[in-house]
Amino acid sequence: MSRDMVQDNVESRIQALAPWFHNMELDGIKTAPEHFLGDYPTFKWNGFRHLVPLDMRGRRVLDIGCNAGFYSLEMKRRGADLVVGIDSDPRYLAQARLAADIAGLTIEFEQLSVYDVGQLGQKFDFVIFMGVLYHLRHPLLALDLIYEHVAESDLLFQSMLRGKRQVSPVQANYEFEDTAPFEDDGFPRMTFIEHNYAADPTNWWVPNRAGMEAMLRSAGFRIEAATEDEVYLCCRGHRPVMADAPPRIAAVSSPDP
Repeated sequence: MSRDMVQDNVESRIQALAPWFHNMELDGIKTAPEHFLGDYPTFKWNGFRHLVPLDMRGRRVLDIGCNAGFYSLEMKRRGADLVVGIDSDPRYLAQARLAADIAGLTIEFEQLSVYDVGQLGQKFDFVIFMGVLYHLRHPLLALDLIYEHVAESDLLFQSMLRGKRQVSPVQANYEFEDTAPFEDDGFPRMTFIEHNYAADPTNWWVPNRAGMEAMLRSAGFRIEAATEDEVYLCCRGHRPVMADAPPRIAAVSSPDP
């Protein structure tokens, strides 16, 4: 088969799975050249790639909400022994499998939500949880489940943040009559979106920076490094004494028609 025929075959396979939310270059072909965010997620990756070890050999990586597999592919290119990508959307997984196939990389992809991570039955040295939290109805539960079931060491995390960037010191206790912290723009908070934000009905909760950092700590993750915008590199630490373990969530079979 000629190079032109191979190129045409790759391009047709890519087009068959359009539209792509990740603008990736596969065998010289851009999957989403007109992406509304531009060269996404490459420009995002370039802003925090220094947080990820260049040599991932010996590491087991879990990419939660992997979408079309951009970060999964990058981890495998850095030599990770095992990379597992999960997503609840089968179309994204089809794109991810195609991307891995064209790149010649061995990556496992499974259709699971973050609430299902206990079903994987194993721990990972490096967990990626990027761009998912604000799409969840139960964000703190998701962090608790990651801590409980899959995060053995590092967590690479990102969430959309809104509100003031300042982070005020948090006391161990506040008196009931003290309402001043709730007027402080640097106090941890989450904003609930009842309807739509950015025309997306899955945008449910948006934290400020203080709120995001507080949630990570509350789930048991110690923040080791962060970018100036929204990305955190965390390490598994200790959960607060009053933080209960998350409930067991079992897959429920659909009723027979």
